[in-house]
Amino acid sequence: MEWDAPAIVLDVRPYGEADAIVAVMTETHGTHRGLVRGGASRAHAALWQPGNFVQVRWTARLSDQLGGFSGEMIHQGAAMVLDEPLALGMLTAICAVAEDALPEREPHQGVFGGLLRLIPRLPLGAVMLADVVRWELMLLAELGYGLDLQTCAVTGTAEDLRYVSPRTGRAVSQAAAGIWAERLLRLPPFLISQAAAAPADHRDGLRLTGHFLARDAFGLRHRPLPRARVMLYDRVAALAAESEDALGAGHAG
Repeated sequence: MEWDAPAIVLDVRPYGEADAIVAVMTETHGTHRGLVRGGASRAHAALWQPGNFVQVRWTARLSDQLGGFSGEMIHQGAAMVLDEPLALGMLTAICAVAEDALPEREPHQGVFGGLLRLIPRLPLGAVMLADVVRWELMLLAELGYGLDLQTCAVTGTAEDLRYVSPRTGRAVSQAAAGIWAERLLRLPPFLISQAAAAPADHRDGLRLTGHFLARDAFGLRHRPLPRARVMLYDRVAALAAESEDALGAGHAG
């Protein structure tokens, strides 16, 4: 058994002294694991880094075996963000979410294509956080947990949508939220319009998708949200707090 395809490296775990178990994602084969001989050695470790785009060949005697990988570099996505903490945080988070949330060997072309578009642009920094949130919404939808952000769950209106029900995943308007607003998740404007996103919008977007990822994509399998994803939210929440503090100080002055 064998296949050869372009793939995104999602995860690398040492195996023995110099080998590694690598998880990749391809358009046709979905997330897939394989053993890389020497994959943790100095000679080959740079190739098998999460975020790299690699031409991968998988071989095994039987289709249900782990099998082995060999590969050649196409694009060094990992190296592009090593000196950018926020971009690196986004990269490790989306790779961890894709690796753990998606069923193994099940194709998800939309998720794969989204990663292909996202990863080369992550060095742009904070402006890419909105696209990370949109990609997570797409992943939820492909897994069958899509959110309905088009109309209010209570009134049916498409106007003044401000919140999302944490139970149903449906949008709620400002008027319909009423006294329950504090119990709802904030809907950042960039998800339903072309509005520019402030740091608080990025935080709220990650909180929104993180809630449903934790509950549905991971919680139903009794697994926690990946640590890399939690760390990304914490970093963005800290940036939002700094921005709000600076804005408050400016108004006070």
